[in-house]
Amino acid sequence: MNTMGNDRPTTPTWRRYALLALGAAAQLFAVGGRWDIAAAAWIFPVLLLRFTRTGRAWSGTLWVWLANTAAAAFWLFESALGFTAVTLAGAVALAALLTLPFLLDRLLIGRLRPWMSVLVLPAAVAGAEFLITLLSPFGTAYGALAVTQYENLPLLQVISVTGSYGIGFLIAWCASVANRAWETGSWRSARRGVLTYTAVLLAVLLGGGARLAFFPPEAPTVRIAGVTADASVIRAQKAAIARIPGGRRDIAAAAPSTVQPAMTAVRNSLLAATRREAEAGAKIVVWPEEAVKTLAANEAATIAAAREQARRSGIYLEIGVEVYNTVAPGYGRDETLLIDPRGKVIWAYQKAHPIPGSEPFTPGDGRVPVVDTPYGRLANVICYDADFPGMMRVRADIMLVPSHDWQEYGRAHTRKAALRAVEGGYAVVRQDSEGVSAAFDNQGQVLATTDYFTTDQQTTVAYVPTRGVTTVYDRIGDTFAWLCLAAVGALLAIGLTAPLRRRPGN
Repeated sequence: MNTMGNDRPTTPTWRRYALLALGAAAQLFAVGGRWDIAAAAWIFPVLLLRFTRTGRAWSGTLWVWLANTAAAAFWLFESALGFTAVTLAGAVALAALLTLPFLLDRLLIGRLRPWMSVLVLPAAVAGAEFLITLLSPFGTAYGALAVTQYENLPLLQVISVTGSYGIGFLIAWCASVANRAWETGSWRSARRGVLTYTAVLLAVLLGGGARLAFFPPEAPTVRIAGVTADASVIRAQKAAIARIPGGRRDIAAAAPSTVQPAMTAVRNSLLAATRREAEAGAKIVVWPEEAVKTLAANEAATIAAAREQARRSGIYLEIGVEVYNTVAPGYGRDETLLIDPRGKVIWAYQKAHPIPGSEPFTPGDGRVPVVDTPYGRLANVICYDADFPGMMRVRADIMLVPSHDWQEYGRAHTRKAALRAVEGGYAVVRQDSEGVSAAFDNQGQVLATTDYFTTDQQTTVAYVPTRGVTTVYDRIGDTFAWLCLAAVGALLAIGLTAPLRRRPGN
């Protein structure tokens, strides 16, 4: 028999480290990257939890921290984010926070009744994921297990109630139940926990399946087109900018003749694509983030050209603009503008969450603009903003998300936007320059998708429902996550005051 008072493991050392190695390997494919395998997200917590429970508390925690750090570093590698002081520090910090649930489980497993102890890991995992969105600049870009289950739409529906943290809770609960059965080796001892978990998981899957089958979006649709400039003019613009030594300040101060012609060519390509899609029947056209680059002196002309095109075509036009100016610290702005069919600018929105260490822009105020139109309530954020669930809780019917990614990360990042659609009860249209563009309905179903790297003229056309739904998550917000944190606090308080209990050996 092994107790929390006896830290000497009863499982052979080689077997414990085999569990660690297999768990760490599985975790590499459950990090929210382009090589994710959905089943890996369910496997690795079982193995890592078994490792920590069969060894010394603090040494086991250190090894799991290293495994989590390796997973974060692997995500940086597969996403081509690069290894810098900022990204590596972030990886180590996130790994530490995601290791805490395993430490808490290890410290409390011998002090709580079985039905309590089985809840430590799931509540702590959900709480840790929530804290990442509150305390770190990474949002759900890393650390949220829900993003690994993108294709499991019945399961994904639970986040319309719990937020993405509900899926992390279910995955971690599975690990706790599996380890309880593994420890006891007795169906009689484990059956209550197994049957309870199975009943809850089946209820979630059946409820999600019923939502998809019996309550599909039935609102009238609007044709929305996302357009990106021709690849040839984008390449020419990159070449013109690359010829200027230095950074953004030097580009902003350069003679207009060195870069503005290439920028204007991109703008004209976007205007031509807008005109083409409007003639084909699109009522809303969306450009990507930073679709058109411009020197500050030419910004007014760029916006005027877009306003004229929206007026001539009689459409709502969402444009992404990157302005180069000589104002420190960002030497520019990353913004979007929505123009109505009369050519009036309805909003100018600046990105609220520039990517840490990559985008020097001054953040916007984070107030998501919303406007009533004949095609429902339109709202807008920019790219990385959609990785922050709290910011995305707005009453809208269609969320426009102009974005700019890169080949190694574009597909994975666009898939994460599906979570926001299910949580918020609105459709999401994400036009991604140099990435994968997609439109999702309010249940996370893909309406259309295109890959920038498989076409010279990327256009995404979707018929999007004009009316969303009010979700439970929209009404109660992060109540589930806060309850998980409260449960962790309560379990910790009980465990610290309870006498040490014996638990089955391994």
